[in-house]
Amino acid sequence: QVQLVESGGGLVQAGGSMTLSCVASGRTFGSYSMGWFRQAPGKEREFVAAISWNRSTYYADSMKGRFAISRDNAKNTVYLQMSSLKLEDTALYYCAASYRLQQPVLSDGNAYDYWGQGTQVTVSS
Repeated sequence: QVQLVESGGGLVQAGGSMTLSCVASGRTFGSYSMGWFRQAPGKEREFVAAISWNRSTYYADSMKGRFAISRDNAKNTVYLQMSSLKLEDTALYYCAASYRLQQPVLSDGNAYDYWGQGTQVTVSS
């Protein structure tokens, strides 16, 4: 069982930056692929970014160049650095994990086994 706890959300102005963190329980974090997803009110959950257990990274097209995912296995933590934030980035951001998940399903939320509770990101004008 893996427990995930996100943090770092809050209110930010459009054009600003924010870094989200997700801390995982357990001693085998390095064997898990990690993903970030988000869900805005009234919308479906969407893929944001993923980093595989062997550190390959993947992004949704609309996030490329603005978001960066990274991991620190010594700290059992995955990060999502967000910059040039837009109003439409407002959403509840979730961290997800799955053991040795590989492409082409890293962007598929249904492929992940564990989810955090989410952290709210609100971008204001």
